[in-house]
Amino acid sequence: MNSGYDLSASTYSPDGRIFQVEYANKAVENSGTAIGLRVNGGIVLALEKLVHSKLLVPGSNRRIQSVDRHIGMATAGLLADGRHLASRAFDEALNYRETYRAPTTLKALAERLGLYVQAYTLYSSVRPFGVSAVLGAIDKEGPQLYVVEPSGIYHGYHGAAVGKGRQLAKTELEKLKLSEMTIREAVFEAARIIHLCHDDNKDKEFELELSWIGPETNGLHLPVPKDLYEEADKRGRDALDADMED
Repeated sequence: MNSGYDLSASTYSPDGRIFQVEYANKAVENSGTAIGLRVNGGIVLALEKLVHSKLLVPGSNRRIQSVDRHIGMATAGLLADGRHLASRAFDEALNYRETYRAPTTLKALAERLGLYVQAYTLYSSVRPFGVSAVLGAIDKEGPQLYVVEPSGIYHGYHGAAVGKGRQLAKTELEKLKLSEMTIREAVFEAARIIHLCHDDNKDKEFELELSWIGPETNGLHLPVPKDLYEEADKRGRDALDADMED
């Protein structure tokens, strides 16, 4: 059907499509859901990490990573591509600090990452990144949330979702009054949405990953404390059970 137009990322189809980029988006859609919430005073990142083997050590191979002290990144798609992109983001943030003697703004970092990802759609010798990244931070402009997609495009959001359950997650995010929500309330809502999205993929086990940036962390990107994590995880499961009973 594609008549060879999908053999290279540098080849357009007659109707102006780049099939390799569309295939990269499919890789993201086959991954677990990742969401970000920008609320009053902070950022919450949550992720559905599918467990492909019972032999894996719980908590290993994390998909939410810190790329600077105040910046977190959650990735959906190919794990190796996500690690590479996180490493690039770390280098960009470090270079900004060394050049300007100040922490990077998230907008500047998203722009640099977008340019880097887009470069991989220009040459036949490479392939596009099969990953979408949700970036959250608190910088001099306040809480910020961006998404960088496989095409290299990036947008700022109040609430963002990528991965397999992104449509359902976006629907749930649109129902929330994010600007009026506290960061602790956002943690509970994020856990609920991830459990709800996973309900369509019941045959696979998953680990819930949660991190936040806000006054409780002094502006640093850190995992959600164990007691709050366990409470949020339990509330998410209970809310899902209640919906199923209804």
